[in-house]
Amino acid sequence: MDEMSLARTLLRQADRVAVLTGAGISTASGIGDFRGPQGRWTLDPEAEKVSTLSWYLSDPDVRARAWRFRAESPVYDAQPNAAHRALVGLERGARLTGLTTQNTDGLHQLAGSNPELVIELHGNSRTWRCETCRATGPMTDMVGRVRRGEVDPRCPYDGGIVRATTILFEEALDPAVIDEAVASVDEADALLVIGTSLSVHPAAGLVPYAHRRGVAMVLVNAEPTDYDGLAAYVLRDPIVVAVPALLRADDEPVSTAND
Repeated sequence: MDEMSLARTLLRQADRVAVLTGAGISTASGIGDFRGPQGRWTLDPEAEKVSTLSWYLSDPDVRARAWRFRAESPVYDAQPNAAHRALVGLERGARLTGLTTQNTDGLHQLAGSNPELVIELHGNSRTWRCETCRATGPMTDMVGRVRRGEVDPRCPYDGGIVRATTILFEEALDPAVIDEAVASVDEADALLVIGTSLSVHPAAGLVPYAHRRGVAMVLVNAEPTDYDGLAAYVLRDPIVVAVPALLRADDEPVSTAND
């Protein structure tokens, strides 16, 4: 049997499966990654400032740049791809213990994944929050204001600085969210890792943690990671092809990248 067939058998035989996803699962939906060879931070290290709390709060030029990124971002028009949709099938028969994602694009929920099972380590970019009064609202409202000419839109209630409800550099992740991610691994006998460089912790730490607990792993990623050696199977196939192939039922047709 080839690597794909062996990995598919492993996942089919698992009673409970946990999933960890990174930016790579969304690239086929038109959302670029950050740390890959053509990633935004790889090509433009200065871009990382817009995701750093102190820079964002103190420098109007950084905020203006952040809003330009958002206004030009494909996130708000992006649609889930075949890989996002394939993961929804794991919820049948309560096989999915949790879908932990490093992404903030909300595409898992748009694909139909149960929001209660999606564990967003880094928050969600589809809503905004005021830093002073803590009001929130749809990010598309703020993006619309930028596209109409505002450089640094402020809170409509108190004029405070507005940001996405995402975790920025210099901020700690929510311990309760981390606990959810760890619990999803504790409850699983297989872990499917998709489209992540496994270079950012604590997300990356779920892989060696799962290995120590004897959880079998399948890793799907275009580039090598430091943890490839811990996985039972490593697949380099395009994610929109590999994930549907791994998870399709016997009576389902084979998905393609254009499905």
